[in-house]
Amino acid sequence: MIRNFLNWKNIVGGAINFKILLMNKEIIIAVAIGIGLSASCGFRVFIPMLVAGIAAKIGILPLNQGFQWLSEWPALIAFGTASAVEILAYYLPFIDNLLDTITTPLAIGAGTLLLTSVLPIDSDFLKWITGLIFGGGTAAVVQGGTAMTRLASSEFTAGIGNPVIATGEHAAAFGTSVLSLFIPIVIAAVVILTVGFILIRFGKKIFRKRGSRT
Repeated sequence: MIRNFLNWKNIVGGAINFKILLMNKEIIIAVAIGIGLSASCGFRVFIPMLVAGIAAKIGILPLNQGFQWLSEWPALIAFGTASAVEILAYYLPFIDNLLDTITTPLAIGAGTLLLTSVLPIDSDFLKWITGLIFGGGTAAVVQGGTAMTRLASSEFTAGIGNPVIATGEHAAAFGTSVLSLFIPIVIAAVVILTVGFILIRFGKKIFRKRGSRT
């Protein structure tokens, strides 16, 4: 009798531990996807939102309740139009550097939104705080790194090299967004290493630049 009780206790305990493990795995994967999408927002604001919306539309990316509007047709059309305008605008001389200033808060907002939209946490407050720190923070660092790179290109090549940088950023925004859906852990690891490199290489300049704007 006691032995049977202990066996059932072990079975129930194992089932609970397995459920917790699955929940932790789900959170880890969600955070990894969100970090990848947020990093993409640092390259381009609207491309990752378009990719995420399409992925949710076709059932690849599960969205939290209240974020389903990201996959609705009006949002997809708006994201697609904004993506096209943003891509073309970065090929215009001098406008590209101006866009870096304008898109910084947009990138932070988009990164926060995308990570929050996929994070399976019940507490809305904790969900948004996590989205802001990891999503918005990642987008801000990546965007700051691309802005410093473009500024250096404008200085040393008189803007001639900027279209090449812009093309690479377009590809990075699209590629990182798509790959984040299929190999999120790998992409998140690459993003973390990239963010670390940017902070070490450009950290002081980025924060000095942010401080001069306020």
